[in-house]
Amino acid sequence: MFHHVKELQFNARVSEPDPKFAALLLEQFGGANGELAAAMRYFTQAFSTRKPYPDKYDMLMDIATEEFSHLEIVGATITMLLDGVNGELKNAAEASPLNKLTKGKAGKEDVLHEALTNPQFLVQSAGGPTLTNSQGVPFSGSYIDANGDLTVDLRSDMAAEARAKITYEYLMKFTDDPLVHDSLRFLMTREIAHFQMFGAALETIQPNFPMGILQGDPRHTHTYFNLSNGAEARGPWNEGQGPWSAGESWDYVKEPHKHVIDTQGEINHEPKSVNITQKQVEAKNKELSHKRSAEVKAKTTSAPTQWSSYPQDSIDSPVKAQTTGI
Repeated sequence: MFHHVKELQFNARVSEPDPKFAALLLEQFGGANGELAAAMRYFTQAFSTRKPYPDKYDMLMDIATEEFSHLEIVGATITMLLDGVNGELKNAAEASPLNKLTKGKAGKEDVLHEALTNPQFLVQSAGGPTLTNSQGVPFSGSYIDANGDLTVDLRSDMAAEARAKITYEYLMKFTDDPLVHDSLRFLMTREIAHFQMFGAALETIQPNFPMGILQGDPRHTHTYFNLSNGAEARGPWNEGQGPWSAGESWDYVKEPHKHVIDTQGEINHEPKSVNITQKQVEAKNKELSHKRSAEVKAKTTSAPTQWSSYPQDSIDSPVKAQTTGI
C-alpha cells in the first residue's frame, strides 16, 4: 500500500527557468538510468524475495519507494525549470515572446530546436516532464533487470546505482544554478548510499560467488586469453594469484589460436594451478542447490496462501493463509 506525502523528500528549488537543462534532466526521469527505471527495477525484483528472504524484500521495497520519491524531485525540478513556458505556449491568440523566458534570442532558438528534435517535449507536454529520456525516446520495460536470484540482482543493482551516480555527476556540468546543483548533489549522494546498501545485503548471502548456484568448470575459470595484438598489458586480472586462494593463479594463454588447436577446442585443456576438481564442483553444485531450494521451500506452501498479515507486525509473509474470508 502506498501513501503519498505532499512534502518532497528533498526540497527541490531552481533559481530561474532553464528549458534547455530541463530537457537534459529528462534523462533521469524516463531514461535507462533514471529514477523511474530504478524504482521499477527494485519493485519488480522484490516480489520473488517476499517469502524466502523477507529482509531483502523489505530493503528492496524501501529503496524502490525512495526512488519514486526521487522521481518526484526530478519531475518537480523539470517543471520549475519550465516555469512560464506553459503559459506562453497557451497564449495562442498572439505571438508569445519566449525569448524573455529563455535568455534572449539564442535561448529562444534553443527551445525551438528542442521542440523540433524532441517533439514530445514542450510541443506536446508544454511545461511538464515526459516519460522519455533526453532524446525523446519513450521509457521502456527493457530497462528493468530482475533475474530472481539475489546474487545476480544485487550486483545488477549496484551497477545501476553507479550508472545513475555518474549521470548526475555529468548533469551537474551543464547547469550553473546553485539551487539545482543542491538537488542533484542530494540525488547523486543517495545513489552512493544505495550502492552501499546493496553491497552490504549481498555480503549477507553466503556463498555469493560465483553468482547464481552452479560453479564454473575448473578447466576454464582461471584462463586469460591474450586476444589483442601488440604490447601486452599485465595485472592482477591476468597474472599472479589474482582473486584465487593460495596455490592457485591465473593461466595466461599467450597464443590463443595455437592453444585452441592444441587442446582440440579447449576439450583437452588442463589447468595449471586449480585446486578444485570437477567432482568437487559437482558436489558443491548439489550442496548449494539443496540449500537455496530449501530456503525457498521452507517459506512457501501449497494453496491457499496470502501475501500479508493484518496487521503486518512481522517482516515475514504468512506461510499459510488465514481461513477467515477464504
